[in-house]
Amino acid sequence: MNAASPEDEAAIEATKAPLLEHLVELRKRLMWSIVSFLCAFGICFFFAKDIYLFLEGPLAHQLAGQNQRLIYTALPDVFFTYVKVGMFAGLGLSFPLIAAQLWMFVAPGLYKHEKRAFLPFLVATPAMFALGAAFVYYILLPFAIKFFLSFETTGGANTLPIQLQARVNEYLDFVMTLIIVFGLCFQLPVLLSLLGRVGIITSKQLRSVWRYAVVGIVGVAAIITPPDPLSMMSLVVPLIGLYGISILCVALIERGRAKEDAARAAAG
Repeated sequence: MNAASPEDEAAIEATKAPLLEHLVELRKRLMWSIVSFLCAFGICFFFAKDIYLFLEGPLAHQLAGQNQRLIYTALPDVFFTYVKVGMFAGLGLSFPLIAAQLWMFVAPGLYKHEKRAFLPFLVATPAMFALGAAFVYYILLPFAIKFFLSFETTGGANTLPIQLQARVNEYLDFVMTLIIVFGLCFQLPVLLSLLGRVGIITSKQLRSVWRYAVVGIVGVAAIITPPDPLSMMSLVVPLIGLYGISILCVALIERGRAKEDAARAAAG
């Protein structure tokens, strides 16, 4: 990280406050975050049925023409499913506002160059999570659903058919779990770039351990994806690509830092 300039030191000194004031400010930011989430939850709960129908799309496409349906076995199942949909979607909708509150609380204690360094990562985090969620919905889910539906049987003279009777809450839990897991996995470039920005890792180190990284990616994919080769490879391939992008990002960060150090040395 770059050394602080006298102007930065003066700006930090101007923002110093007693502990009580920091706690008051923290309470204010938490209250705004909670209000943002509750408002987003209310909006998303109002449209929860439509959101659920959207999430149901890949399953409905695979079951088209088979006269299948989703079921629920307890009276409040659908209601609580819509509540979870509202909370899940509401958190996603309110995250930019919550992140802004976090930034407004932390930013006064950062130097100018630290703000420039960390703000892009704060912006990239939800973008990469959304990319992971889109990947699950449009690529992984069709493969996974097709694989699990392949275990259905029509039955015969002395055997009973095995058919899917999916419950609304279990399907939602399945989809939400995949979205959360893949959204977190797609944070790989953000995490590695941030570690490179603070000097913990280098692009040379990342290149030297790429074989071990590939093995680790395959292991993680085998654990968190449905147990079929197509689903596993649908995570392995993008994660390997994201690891390569991470190496490039760290290299660019190092190049920019070297230019800044050279310019500062020339000016000093």
